[in-house]
Amino acid sequence: MISVGFIGIGNMGSPMVLNLLKAGHAVTVFDVNDAAYSQLMDAGVAVANSALEAAVGVDVVITMLPNDKIVGEMYLGEHGLIAHLDTRPLLIDCSTVSAEIARKVFQVALEKGFAFIDAPVSGGVMGARDGTLSFMVGGEKSVVEDASIILHAMGKRIFHAGQSGAGQIAKMCNNMLAAVLMAGTAEALALGSRNGVDPRALTEIINHSTGRNFMSEKWNPWPGVLSDAPSSHNYQGGFQVALMAKDLGLAMSNAQAHGATIPLGALVRNLLMLHQSQSEGAAKLDLSSIQLLFAPSLKAV
Repeated sequence: MISVGFIGIGNMGSPMVLNLLKAGHAVTVFDVNDAAYSQLMDAGVAVANSALEAAVGVDVVITMLPNDKIVGEMYLGEHGLIAHLDTRPLLIDCSTVSAEIARKVFQVALEKGFAFIDAPVSGGVMGARDGTLSFMVGGEKSVVEDASIILHAMGKRIFHAGQSGAGQIAKMCNNMLAAVLMAGTAEALALGSRNGVDPRALTEIINHSTGRNFMSEKWNPWPGVLSDAPSSHNYQGGFQVALMAKDLGLAMSNAQAHGATIPLGALVRNLLMLHQSQSEGAAKLDLSSIQLLFAPSLKAV
């Protein structure tokens, strides 16, 4: 049994914690939002009063946080973990943030005697629930190997992308492609529907043709096509529009800094910003709700 402090729970973090418990590990959690504990109250998890309390005395600390600023404060701030932990747990950041902040935390952690890896995830809420996440990891190979027992409790695949920050670069590229695929799938289904083709029939055709992709098969944006997809539950749960827009912003900043051109990524970010401006509450809906931008009269189910 490994003791784990898990900081930042919610749509993704809660099912990841449940899988850690299922694997026999002891987990202490902390989140600034008390409502985040709702899925864990009967699971046998310990609840800390602060992030530092969750991290004291454990073997591994896992963070799942929304942005660079919060990750920086959590690890590097005046009241952060690195400044105040007397022990040296393995630090695993599963947030999706910039490679720059990941490398900065890694360097400071190294200087203070901590092992740190960036390990963002792919697979969405369903993957977190089913324990089938993929981890894209940046850091020293030996540390990645040390972390593998914990990561395998929450996911199926661990990809060592390279040195510190490489996990975040891989996640950034994957998310950009996922957003483009979601927008393209939604656009195709909307066009087919306008021409009288049932989205269920069109989805089956796509999934047996060259347009087949993860979004059409596993995360379909048209309500009622997949019963367990967020689109069939009023676009609740899943991966929020605002978070994908944030991730695409990271991709755009990185592309600008490195002289790369990402017109499709930039276009989809603009579409997501338009979606948020046109639909009240869209920022908190699942990414697949971009379907409503292409089919405004569509009724979610």
